[in-house]
This record gives sequence, C-alpha cells and structure tokens, in this order.
Amino acid sequence: MNNDCIFCKIATNQLPSEKVYSDEEIIAFKDINPQAPVHILVIPKRHIISADELTKDDIELAGRMILIAQQIARQFHLDGGYRIQTNIGADGGQVVPHLHFHLLGGKKL
Repeated sequence: MNNDCIFCKIATNQLPSEKVYSDEEIIAFKDINPQAPVHILVIPKRHIISADELTKDDIELAGRMILIAQQIARQFHLDGGYRIQTNIGADGGQVVPHLHFHLLGGKKL
C-alpha cells in the first residue's frame, strides 16, 4: 500500500466509494467523474503503478481483472458492447498512479 495513493485508500476503506465488486485482491467501484453512463474502475488492492509495472507474477491478477470487468459488464447489461481501457503514464493520460482498468459502456463510444 502507498499511503499517498487515493486508490490504495479506497481499497482499504479509508476513503468511501460506490463499490460494485470486491474480493481479497481486486476491487471495482464507480468512477466519481464518469465519462460514460457506466464507468467502473477495476483495481488491484496491491499498489501497482500501471500496466507497465506488471510482471510474469501478475499474469493471473491481470487476467482476473479483465474477467471481473467482463462480469460487471454483464451485471450492468452492457449487451451492445463496452470498452476496457488502461492508461500508462502522464503522456498516456494516466491521472492516478495505481493500475486501473476503466470499464466504459451504456452508450455508443
């Protein structure tokens, strides 16, 4: 955990969020500044800066994050399609330096 990281604080319930999924390794919650009718963030509870920091040891975690995003898309009835996106670094548009997947849907993107 990084004490300065807003997502670490959400993962440890130090900050509130509107959770839609949680297990021992992963949490998903609604984005507070949604860019689509459905905008969910899927994050690991362990602090990882970005997808660029993933290693071979993280293959299962990254795969589970995608499957959880898929499960949430079904839960929110995104039958017409959706987007799973991650940004890496400032030039890639990453605002919070903690790995997160954006699940976006509910309209034509």
